Amino acid sequence: MAEGEDMQTFTSIMDALVRISTSMKNMEKELLCPVCQEMYKQPLVLPCTHNVCQACAREVLGQQGYIGHGGDPSSEPTSPASTPSTRSPRLSRRTLPKPDRLDRLLKSGFGTYPGRKRGALHPQVIMFPCPACQGDVELGERGLAGLFRNLTLERVVERYRQSVSVGGAILCQLCKPPPLEATKGCTECRATFCNECFKLFHPWGTQKAQHEPTLPTLSFRPKGLMCPDHKEEVTHYCKTCQRLVCQLCRVRRTHSGHKITPVLSAYQALKDKLTKSLTYILGNQDTVQTQICELEETVRHTEVSGQQAKEEVSQLVRGLGAVLEEKRASLLQAIEECQQERLARLSAQIQEHRSLLDGSGLVGYAQEVLKETDQPCFVQAAKQLHNRIARATEALQMFRPAASSSFRHCQLDVGREMKLLTELNFLRVPEAPVIDTQRTFAYDQIFLCWRLPPHSPPAWHYTIEFRRTDVPAQPGPTRWQRREEVRGTSALLENPDTGSVYVLRVRGCNKAGYGEYSEDVHLHTPPAPVLHFFLDGRWGTSRERLAISKDQRAVRSVPGLPLLLAAERLLTGCHLSVDVVLGDVAVTQGRSYWACAVDPASYLVKVGVGLESKLQESFQGAPDVISPRYDPDSGHDSGAEDATVEASPPFAFLTIGMGKILLGSGANSNAGLTGRDGPAASCTVPLPPRLGICLDYERGRVSFLDAVSFRGLLECPLDCSGPVCPAFCFIGGGAVQLQEPVGTKPERKVTIGGFAKLD
Repeated sequence: MAEGEDMQTFTSIMDALVRISTSMKNMEKELLCPVCQEMYKQPLVLPCTHNVCQACAREVLGQQGYIGHGGDPSSEPTSPASTPSTRSPRLSRRTLPKPDRLDRLLKSGFGTYPGRKRGALHPQVIMFPCPACQGDVELGERGLAGLFRNLTLERVVERYRQSVSVGGAILCQLCKPPPLEATKGCTECRATFCNECFKLFHPWGTQKAQHEPTLPTLSFRPKGLMCPDHKEEVTHYCKTCQRLVCQLCRVRRTHSGHKITPVLSAYQALKDKLTKSLTYILGNQDTVQTQICELEETVRHTEVSGQQAKEEVSQLVRGLGAVLEEKRASLLQAIEECQQERLARLSAQIQEHRSLLDGSGLVGYAQEVLKETDQPCFVQAAKQLHNRIARATEALQMFRPAASSSFRHCQLDVGREMKLLTELNFLRVPEAPVIDTQRTFAYDQIFLCWRLPPHSPPAWHYTIEFRRTDVPAQPGPTRWQRREEVRGTSALLENPDTGSVYVLRVRGCNKAGYGEYSEDVHLHTPPAPVLHFFLDGRWGTSRERLAISKDQRAVRSVPGLPLLLAAERLLTGCHLSVDVVLGDVAVTQGRSYWACAVDPASYLVKVGVGLESKLQESFQGAPDVISPRYDPDSGHDSGAEDATVEASPPFAFLTIGMGKILLGSGANSNAGLTGRDGPAASCTVPLPPRLGICLDYERGRVSFLDAVSFRGLLECPLDCSGPVCPAFCFIGGGAVQLQEPVGTKPERKVTIGGFAKLD
């Protein structure tokens, strides 16, 4: 039993040692310098937070052409092992400059430092190519002298060396070859010594004799982290610059206004964050392992998919080769047939010409026929012979080869095909579409329009995703509603919820897959169901001055000669008529919304609603718009106002003129602007592209909105004791265009008297 327990204990110890060894071996990757691929020696922290050995950094700067910028950041005394001249205490003393030399340095601008020329207006900025992030980082004017040493990383490297016994015994750095094993180290001298060398370089009675010996080590670090600018211990941390600073750095102008905290606070905060993150990672090892398995499975799928892609490309290229080979064979066959046909014709022509030679068949036969003396027989035989001789004579006189020897008509123009083959490449997914915000809007439906960037690969179809943003968030990932395989570059989203905010995005798809989503666009839907109606100009006092479009959605007021004549009598009094156009529907319940656009060049236009009976009663005559008793907004004259001051007005109009909206112009202006506290202050706001009118029949309220941003402009009461109609009043020239419902008909553009209909 005891032997079994001992064996189990031994196995557990060995397993622990294996785990520790594996952990140390894995950690070794974090302790290698990216330049020399060896363990860090006096690592420096670059501004990009990566580390590099000090000697490697000097070498890299030297390769970049920076000379004299590799100062020691720690500014520690040079070790006796690296500088032979300091092996004697007497030689270690440096000669101080003379007083006149110091005066000249002070007068010339406090001297120079490595990397800066005397009197330079623009100090040289040193750029260091970081081997870890493959980017150039700015070291400033001082180069490596302005960087901190990573003492923590040095301690980790030293502990790792000791744990795995890397490098064996530490040898004395001052012995003559062969060196003895080191027994002591000196932090001040930054060297390791055997007993004899330590006594030799620390003579009795000198200042070096007071150096305290330490254990031998390969890395000598200062006792604390020193500021590279002022050689003082760092005590604070600048959150703005994300840099450790000393007391002198803290009061410098460079850090004025920065958020500076003590090192203890930064240490505790960063340690807590690191501990929390490490605890989370260690507590989710199963998740890490699951993700590793998923990544390994992805690697396997990648290998299989890559092999399949290679086979598909090879098959396609072989198919192209087969097509080219087939085409080559057919073209060669056509050339061969053409060649044989020409050769046959030329051979026949040669035979025909050979028959014309003396002694040949045709000539000899003709000569024998000429010997015939019997006239009838001669005529009979010579008739056919003469025809042959005539053709031969004509061919001889007008000689021309029966076929051309050139095959220029068989030349191939493969420039386009070569260009296509040269440009043959893998199909890319479509780029992120760009939503056209000028044409995208929400009305009775949502109309979404987009386009692809100029150099984007084509898309076969698109996917639209949309969701409401004003609903409570559900746990889990955000759920989008999706419409697949949308053809074209526009789409309608039917039946959106009123008074909501929708966010929409689009992405394209082709054979290569789905591309990136477009930027999200937010659209406000109308606050109430959209009311569809047309303009009704069948009644009124001045129909001849109103031009209504054929589709009855646009109207323009033409003032004509009466307004010009009235302008001449303006100082003595005049009567200007009000042109009124109503909608062909009346609202008797619920909430309704509609939108229109007013021409910014309109002289005076009033847009609103009113009781149908009151509108017909008030505008049947020709009212005097100059008279102080006339006000189309109040619904009655000023003499009866005292009796109905508490009642809701029968009209509610928004006054627009010369590209401005008038709000709160007086006691009798737009209904609802005045209250018990007195009249509201007058003001004007710019005219938006479209105006929205929202009628709440049950509450007896009318709201005027900016139909683009749905920002409220005005809200006022309204008498809803009967049917309420949309109304538009014109004084002088003006034009109004009703917004066309999105889903009724395709987009088109109608121009009425120079006023363009909205898209």
